[in-house]
Amino acid sequence: MNALQEERWHQLSHDEVLKQLETDPQTGLNHSSIDARQEQFGPNALTQRKGQGPLVRFLLQFHQALVYILLAAVIIKLLLGAWVDASVIFGVVLLNSIIGFLQESKALSALDALSRAMVTETTVLRDGEKQRIDARSLVPGDVVLLASGDKVPADLRLLQSRSLQVDESALTGESVPVEKRIGGLETDTSLADRVNMAYSSTLVTYGTGLGVVTTIGDRTEIGRISELIASAEVLATPLTRKIAHFSQLLLYAILGLAAITFLIGLWHGDAWIDLFMAAVALSVAMIPEGLPAVLTITLALGVARMAKRRAIIRRLPAVETLGSTTVICSDKTGTLTRNEMTVQKLWAGGETFDISGVGYAPEGDIRQGEQIASVQDNRALSELLLAGWLCNDSLLKQDEEGWKIQGDPTEGALLVAARKAGVDSAQSLEAHPRLDSIPFESQHQYMATLHGGEKPLIYMKGSAESILARCDRVLNADGSHKALDSDAIEAQVKAIASQGQRVLAFACLEVASDKANIEHEDVAQGMTFLGLQGMIDPPREEAVQAVHSCQGAGIRVKMITGDHALTAATIAGEIGLDQTVAKGATPKVLTGRELESIPDEALSQEVMDTAVFARVTPEQKLRLVEALQARGEVVAMTGDGVNDAPALRRADIGVAMGITGTEVSKEAADMVLTDDNFATIEAAVEEGRGVFDNLIKFITWILPTNAGQGLVIIAAIVASQPLPVLPLQALWINMTTAVLLGLTLAFEPREPGIMARPPRIPGTPILSSEMIFRIIFVGLLLLIGSFGLFELALFQGASEAEARTIAVNVFAVGQSFYLLNCRSLRLSMFRLGLMSNPWIWVGIAAMMAAQMLFTYVPLMNILFHTAPIGLIDWFHIGLVGLAIYLIIGLEKIIRQRRDAATVPVASTTGEMAR
Repeated sequence: MNALQEERWHQLSHDEVLKQLETDPQTGLNHSSIDARQEQFGPNALTQRKGQGPLVRFLLQFHQALVYILLAAVIIKLLLGAWVDASVIFGVVLLNSIIGFLQESKALSALDALSRAMVTETTVLRDGEKQRIDARSLVPGDVVLLASGDKVPADLRLLQSRSLQVDESALTGESVPVEKRIGGLETDTSLADRVNMAYSSTLVTYGTGLGVVTTIGDRTEIGRISELIASAEVLATPLTRKIAHFSQLLLYAILGLAAITFLIGLWHGDAWIDLFMAAVALSVAMIPEGLPAVLTITLALGVARMAKRRAIIRRLPAVETLGSTTVICSDKTGTLTRNEMTVQKLWAGGETFDISGVGYAPEGDIRQGEQIASVQDNRALSELLLAGWLCNDSLLKQDEEGWKIQGDPTEGALLVAARKAGVDSAQSLEAHPRLDSIPFESQHQYMATLHGGEKPLIYMKGSAESILARCDRVLNADGSHKALDSDAIEAQVKAIASQGQRVLAFACLEVASDKANIEHEDVAQGMTFLGLQGMIDPPREEAVQAVHSCQGAGIRVKMITGDHALTAATIAGEIGLDQTVAKGATPKVLTGRELESIPDEALSQEVMDTAVFARVTPEQKLRLVEALQARGEVVAMTGDGVNDAPALRRADIGVAMGITGTEVSKEAADMVLTDDNFATIEAAVEEGRGVFDNLIKFITWILPTNAGQGLVIIAAIVASQPLPVLPLQALWINMTTAVLLGLTLAFEPREPGIMARPPRIPGTPILSSEMIFRIIFVGLLLLIGSFGLFELALFQGASEAEARTIAVNVFAVGQSFYLLNCRSLRLSMFRLGLMSNPWIWVGIAAMMAAQMLFTYVPLMNILFHTAPIGLIDWFHIGLVGLAIYLIIGLEKIIRQRRDAATVPVASTTGEMAR
């Protein structure tokens, strides 16, 4: 057999398929041809792609500008013999790298999950005999038998189908099982509509079928998705990008200042060794050694908070990315909707009724207008609901977790509707025992059941077309009959379907009392039309509120689903997903077929103007995410199926469903929702914003210490004075303040109104002009306080050790007072609540205790070249700290008033963000 050409297998006739594959549907392949094909095509498994080894991935954790600075400091310290200093700095770097390596390792197992999904057994026809074989040994041309509960082992073209239904939600996003049939289709039929194909790793939920293997392994649809996952670039998060840029700027600043300091010293005629020590002191003083550790711990605390709100984070930077999100691309079924089909419309006896209540709990009313309808007074309505209850193979049950459906969701919706009308299970089954049934078959499009009792009846449900073709009269509300008006009923079907609802028609037929079984001929004609039931998977109430909250926060929400366009548009309208149209109105929808014709340069605008994308393929989902990112958007993508995995991996943050999600989608995602609820995404975004706020507060707090120490050293060299802060003392201040003081900001509660802000504009640097001003301003205050008290102490006859001890304590106390200002960059600590973050006071107390040890313990005096100081010195140090608090507090008040006077008027916060 020659190598198979790329074929659109769904468009070929049976004979063309069998000819191309050189196989016989009656006997299957023989062993000689199987061996040859296995040699030619290889195993039916996904190719394991080699990635970077563990060692390489671990070493790459050190590939950051900030880490290079710290490693350079380690080397310098080792050259100077400062083993303790070098060990402390390297320990911080190593811990941060280990945590990053462990988190990344979890995120790289998506391909392994795909491979595991391919391993299964299947029934084939070979040499005219049925055999049970490992699916990995399948070859193109094998004839495969399918039955309910089977996992489809490869891509198949169906040759026979008997009521075959396949759950393709993991591959296409289709919310209900697909009814399969045979025969060729149009060439441009989308993947979700190829009803004559069965695809690898999908699940047979009902019926039986027979198909021939067309493609295996990497060439299957799931294999193409594997290629997409492998090729999808994992982007750096906004935080890691900004930290990397910030670290580069910091590196240049430190090297530049060290060079300037060295040149100034040479100009003064200072000794080379003294200048080298000064350069080392400057470098160590200005490196925020505690930043990587506090960054990791703050993100880890965010992970713990999100877990309490039912969002499991798989990669630490994803915590902050949520706070930067500008667009959320959400799946429909189960995320924005309840994933519980619910009957909402009834039409019987020429009248329309609405049913309240959502989900599988049988709680709600049947209403006609504003009035509760009396079901017993309308014979057609009561018979319609009874037909939905009896012509049904599913069960409605209640357990500790609530009401659940065993069986088909569509049939479950009919049971719930009947229970809302008061249909009693035991009584109805006792009065109408089932004698026989005709199961649903795709070629007939109906199901029928025969029931005994006082008046034997056949009940039927199915598509409106199939039911109307078998009816000649209609049941009226008073129990009388009239001639069938097909046009009027079809108009009702269209009216209900136009609301995005799935419509089922119902009929009945009286039969002889001795009737024991039924055939298709028995229901071919003469039936009585009972009415219509329209159902839909309704939106989650909490998801509606969450979408509105996101929109109020300037975050666009878009629906990207494999479901039908009309259904998607209806749900989007009920949620109010498209803010350009009134709530309840049908928004604009782009289908996968329409997307194919849009060039990349035009797609970037279309994707911003459209809120709903339906019937999209995995490649198209990936393309939509890339189009949004090309505009600078920070994209969160939700999904639960194999088909979602490439887009989940490419998105800035991939969000998988914990309940309905496949292992592949969970492995590809950054975050997993344990309740599959969009509202949890909104909660996670809120937490993410809080985490980023706290990181910004920490950076705004810690950099003045580094800037102040650097300025003090530069000032000393310019003035030809001894260094007020030695390298080891600078390291002490940097590490103790970062851990004891700065880390307490990670516990700061979210500020009020955090979800009323617009998202940060993508591309905005991590340090705003306001932050840079405050860092320099506080740095200058620390310079004046520490250098001034250092010189004052020397002037009053204190030793250099005592003067340096005073200078170091100025930084410790000044940072403690400044910490109170950094609890909010706008609000005072009194507005936030003095005890809303008690860890602040614990940290300040611990810092003061550490400084007492640093100042008065003899061993510390020897190690750090310090000396005890007097009470008056502490009074001066306290005045400097209080001055810093009051001055920055005044600056915040001035800035608040200025902002209040210049806030622009905008129709939405999102517009202000733009």
